[in-house]
Amino acid sequence: MTTDTQIPDIVIVTGMSGAGRSTAAKSLEDLDWFVVDNLPPGLLATMADLGGRVKDAVPRIAVVVDVRSRAFTADLHSSIAELEARGVHPRVVFLEAGDADLVRRFESVRRPHPLQGDGRLVDGIARERELVREVRAEADLVIDTSGLNVHELRAKIVGFFGNDTGESSLRATVVSFGYKYGLPVDADLVVDCRFLPNPHWVPELRPKTGRDAAVRDYVLGQRGAKEFLDAYTEVLRLLADGYEREGKHYVTLAVGCTGGKHRSVAMAEQIAARLRDEGIEVQASHRDLGRE
Repeated sequence: MTTDTQIPDIVIVTGMSGAGRSTAAKSLEDLDWFVVDNLPPGLLATMADLGGRVKDAVPRIAVVVDVRSRAFTADLHSSIAELEARGVHPRVVFLEAGDADLVRRFESVRRPHPLQGDGRLVDGIARERELVREVRAEADLVIDTSGLNVHELRAKIVGFFGNDTGESSLRATVVSFGYKYGLPVDADLVVDCRFLPNPHWVPELRPKTGRDAAVRDYVLGQRGAKEFLDAYTEVLRLLADGYEREGKHYVTLAVGCTGGKHRSVAMAEQIAARLRDEGIEVQASHRDLGRE
């Protein structure tokens, strides 16, 4: 960046075809981001230069990048490194979904996958998943859109970017889940609450959830519950400081129990409350609540 330019806030939206990139882009556009679709990674630095000019400067730019760009992974890594060298620190948002969801979405619009060639739809999905594997691993924010409709995905985007000021502040999502339904694929950290007694086996608590005071008090009153919260909060405090220093803006914390109804819900709410006390912006969600 030259001295006559401002440094714009840049978000790179990428991920699996069919995972909701277009919906994410439209949501950001509604939030007054300047959105560019299907920009070759090699033009990212040029876009940053144009957007950062003092006259008619564009302070927030969202760029959608996908596998239609040749040499996708290498070009994207190179372009991000070039931006970093210029003092621009882009954030990468990666959208993904399970194979079954992607197949259903492609079949509903009767479109082939861009990488399937003469093969099957699942072959194209497999090729793309391998191609974007490294980008996903290095993304600042991974959003799993499996089972989400466009309105739910939009709500997630608004939750992450709706009050974005461009400052380097950490935002956290604490999600409870049930191990019997599988791990959340977008989790950065996972903790297991199955070391605590299960309220499911207490008849008067079984129909309630971790949001109910009786279940919460039962869970928090168990041996080791408070000690776990104290110790995990201290770990998260250290991680949050490190994430801030390394420029990581988003983190997803998963809290699991057997069914995702009692222990994980109560503990997730407590962890979220403690993070808020640390000055971290937090949203809590309960993936499997009501699934029984």
